Amino acid sequence: MTWDWQVFLNDDGSGRTYLQWMLDAWGWTLAVAACAWVVAVLIGALMGTLRTLPNSPVLTRVANVWVELFRNIPLLVQVFLWYFVVPKIFPAFQKVPGFVLVVFALGFFTSARMAEQIRAGIQALPKGQRYAGMALGLTTAQTYRYVILPMAFRIILPPMTSESMNLLKNSSVAFAVSISELTMFAMQAQEETSRGIEVYLAVTALYAVSAFAVNRVFALIEKKVQIPGFIVAGGTGGGH
Repeated sequence: MTWDWQVFLNDDGSGRTYLQWMLDAWGWTLAVAACAWVVAVLIGALMGTLRTLPNSPVLTRVANVWVELFRNIPLLVQVFLWYFVVPKIFPAFQKVPGFVLVVFALGFFTSARMAEQIRAGIQALPKGQRYAGMALGLTTAQTYRYVILPMAFRIILPPMTSESMNLLKNSSVAFAVSISELTMFAMQAQEETSRGIEVYLAVTALYAVSAFAVNRVFALIEKKVQIPGFIVAGGTGGGH
């Protein structure tokens, strides 16, 4: 077997090299993952909080339905639903770029998983935290915003790290709707060059580097914001 890494310097037929194409695809992968992560954290925080609200059964049920719905439907099916079905039911979505639809699908899917983590983080806190906030005259919303959620997010950083890495890897489903990310590049470049080993090894390396970077960033954050005396099992490797 012979290796031909110079294949990445060949022209792909559009005036750019396969290396440039791969780097462009890497950028799309990171963009999909980053945007979906923002959606997942915002909605996950909301739904996770609603699941712990006292004396709010309706809101709690709504959050429960959200979590159970989006985490029990396969991600690829959700991508197809957003890309093919939603625009048919709601014509306004026909003008929405496929990139945005994939971000919604991936973000909502991950939000359900993050909501569970945030709920667990909130419930891991002593109940005295909530009572102390209320004793200071804070409303329920203010207690969550200034007391409970900042503490809960610090607690759940280890599982959030793993979920963020999973989100990055799950972004590969975007190839199914022709988003030119790494997996799409690998499939097309392999067909055009017949150098599947080199292409897939290079793409694998980029996924691994990206996931490792996410792990290190979260490990640094975890180390900086950890709660003194509060040790959570299964850390990110950032050290406690």
